[in-house]
Order: sequence, then structure tokens, then C-alpha cells
Amino acid sequence: MNHSTVSNTEVVRLITIPISHYCEKVRWALDLLKIPYVEEQHVPAFHRSVTRKYGGSSVPILVAKSSIFTDSTDILHYLNTISLSGFCLYPEQAELLREVEELEELFDTRLGVDIRNWGYYYRLDNRQTMRKAWCKGTPLFERVGFEIAFPFISAKVRQLYSITAESAAFSLQGIREVFEIVNQRLADDRPYLAGDRLSAADLTFAALAAPVLQPREHPVLVAKIEELPIDMAAVIKELQATVAGNHALRLYREQRQVY
Repeated sequence: MNHSTVSNTEVVRLITIPISHYCEKVRWALDLLKIPYVEEQHVPAFHRSVTRKYGGSSVPILVAKSSIFTDSTDILHYLNTISLSGFCLYPEQAELLREVEELEELFDTRLGVDIRNWGYYYRLDNRQTMRKAWCKGTPLFERVGFEIAFPFISAKVRQLYSITAESAAFSLQGIREVFEIVNQRLADDRPYLAGDRLSAADLTFAALAAPVLQPREHPVLVAKIEELPIDMAAVIKELQATVAGNHALRLYREQRQVY
């Protein structure tokens, strides 16, 4: 359990796949806002038996006393209302709020999807890598099931997301385009993407970009850059050197506290 020292507070339940960058987005928000939670981790495919019960097909899912949330942005909006830290992920000023929500939508619908597909192209067939990515903290029977069903799960994921060399190249172009948007927003040494403090836009960008930046502070990432395929490592080094990449890495260094 996280934040076990907090008393008289609801403990929410977070259902995840360990490596999911959308789950990292919510996990980070929970830690940042000092909201106590229990994380329940599952191997892909096996997670469906749990998410189905809550009306979702994917993760993250947040189970709270008041409701069940099956979308990462909906979860962050809810967490913002029960924060124990006095910190707000969404500004009150209407214009800033609009900017934050538009950026969060951009990162969710474009960056997160492209990074997932690009990363899976290189690593999906590597059993050892995917064991670390998918199995950390999961139930024993799921870890055993992974060993038996890995070829099927891997093939199913590749088919589900239409992962090919061509789609990976297209996804990489999309990643670079979003990074350039962030580069431009951070021009003139702006400290954050909207306003003068960390918001859901910054957190979402950093969490979803983590697989192509490999921040040392990430709680789940499974490989060192020198262990990655040469082409993959070259892209990571390229993006780490950008203004956007430096922004996300700084946020991990300064703001990603794991309790």
C-alpha cells in the first residue's frame, strides 16, 4: 500500500499492467497528490478477467468508493478533487485549463499511442524483456501463464495494434512531431507547458514519453539504453537531447517521488 501513514482516508484501488505508460501517468498523479492507493498489477490478456468486471477493456482502472474510472484523464480529474497535498493538476483559470486539457488530449491520443506501437515493434518478440515489462508484481498464476502463452500474447498484441516496420516508422514520425510541439511551447525557457507550475499536461507528457526517454527515476522501466537495439537507442538519445526531452527528464528528477 502506498502512503500508508495517511489515516482516515479512502484507499483507492489502481488496476494496471506494470509497464503501461498510461498507468504510470495515474500512478505518478497518485504519488504526487499523496492519495493512498493499492496497485493491482496484471499480465496483458489476463488483465481482461479483472477489467471486464468494471466495465473496461484496458488499463488503468481506478476503483473508488464513489465510482469506477476507466480512462486515465477521467482518473486524473477525479484525483484532483480528492488531493491531500494541496496541489492541483488542473488550473482554475479558464484559458489555462483549456490549454492543459488540449495538451493532455494530444499526448493521450497521439504520443502515447505512437510510443506504444514504436516500442513494441522493437521489443515485443523478446521474451526476457516482456517478462520484465509485463510480469512485475503480478499474481503467480499469471506469471506462469505468461511463460506458456507468450507467443500467442505477443502475436495478438502485434495484430491488435497492426505493428509492422512501416507502422513503426509512421509512429516515430508522430513522436517527433509531438516533441516539436512541446519544444516550441517551452521556448524562451518556460518552466512548464501551461502557466508557471506543474500541471496534468506536464505530467502526462513526461509519463507517456518515458519509454523513449528512459528516465532513471521511472519505477518500472526494464532496460538500460546500452541493452536496447541500436536503432532504438539512437532515437532515445536523439529525443533525450531535445528541449522536450530535457523537460520530461527534469520532471522525473524533481517531481517523481515514489512512496
